[in-house]
Amino acid sequence: MELVLLGLIVLAAVVAVVIYNRLVALRQSVANAGGDIDVQLRQRYDLVPQLVETVKGYAQHESAVLEKLTQARAAVAQAATPADRLAAEAGLGRAIGGLFAVAEAYPDLKASANFQMLQTQLMDIENKIAAARRFLNNSVREYNAALEQFPAIFFAARLGFQPAAFYDLPADRAAEMAEPAKVSFK
Repeated sequence: MELVLLGLIVLAAVVAVVIYNRLVALRQSVANAGGDIDVQLRQRYDLVPQLVETVKGYAQHESAVLEKLTQARAAVAQAATPADRLAAEAGLGRAIGGLFAVAEAYPDLKASANFQMLQTQLMDIENKIAAARRFLNNSVREYNAALEQFPAIFFAARLGFQPAAFYDLPADRAAEMAEPAKVSFK
């Protein structure tokens, strides 16, 4: 009888260690995915001043667009919380869109090798950010599901494991993206 009880205790301990280690690994995967997004956002953040300087030479009277872009970049730097940063990043994305709209009005700027290179780099970074967001959300989904699975659900919260948040678009950005893009060939 004592041997059976001891065996059950050892089995319970082994199961607890395996589950704990799996949750730690999943939590680290979420943190790693978040770090990947931060790297891509930092690259985009660092690329913006180069774009602004390139455009300044061609479109000096478009200072309002450049000012909005500079302010949006500053808002990203000043964001204190993840929610603030997400909103600031959405604003930076809109400002970059405005910059590309200015480029459409200046054929010489669009033809500039420097601008084209910067635009290509920015588009590449935007694609990497989208991929990193998908990876993060997948990691968060897997981690959150593991927290709710049997038997982890009974002790995960007591061991400090909390559900992670998905990386979602702010409501204004999601509404903006829901509408089809307007294309004009004037």
